[in-house]
Amino acid sequence: GLISAGEAVLEVKSDNQYFSSRPTWHIVGTGKSVGMFNWFFKVNDRYESYIDRQALVPWMFIRRVDEGGWIIKEDVVFNPLKDSATSTASRNNKPAVEGKFSVPDNIQDMVSAAFYARTLDFSNATVGQVYPITAFIDNEVVPMNIKFIGRETISTKKGDFRCLMFRPLLQEGRIFKEKEDMTVWVSDDKNKIPVRAQTDILVGSIKMDLVDFSGLTNEPAIVKD
Repeated sequence: GLISAGEAVLEVKSDNQYFSSRPTWHIVGTGKSVGMFNWFFKVNDRYESYIDRQALVPWMFIRRVDEGGWIIKEDVVFNPLKDSATSTASRNNKPAVEGKFSVPDNIQDMVSAAFYARTLDFSNATVGQVYPITAFIDNEVVPMNIKFIGRETISTKKGDFRCLMFRPLLQEGRIFKEKEDMTVWVSDDKNKIPVRAQTDILVGSIKMDLVDFSGLTNEPAIVKD
């Protein structure tokens, strides 16, 4: 309804972390519940990814999730040179379990997948066209493909944005009702920042809107009067 349930921040940090002498982008995403929503389902999440600046693949993924008392602590160390991933994870403060997995070339994590998608060229995208992305999630290699569905202008507190529209092809049954239950709008410019996301989930629906941005490299696709 009209209740604001939470807020999220996605940020590129300024630190310079190296893996195997390779410089990385350090991406941090945080999400938390706010206001009345805290009374019955408190959320405090943090996701981090260290992405190779040239190859655009992750070297390390960190997940710290606390959602209504459900706690996940997970570290995944990727080795893009050997196509492997080593995961150390615990649920609800139980002893951590470690595993090593083979992964395909150009594998992504939950955060790096979004930034990798921003590098794709959509200038000649046709409605229905699918862009393949493969990610390592919960110790599984899963498709995170996105389908282009058109263009639309979206109104936000920061102005009206010309947007590209996508449907991520999701995993059914865990959170989402159907494979194409989510629609995402990103700015139709070189920044490709998220402007809106809307989805049906098993217990209702969620709508997320852009409220602010800073530090963009390129001019945003804001419609001028």
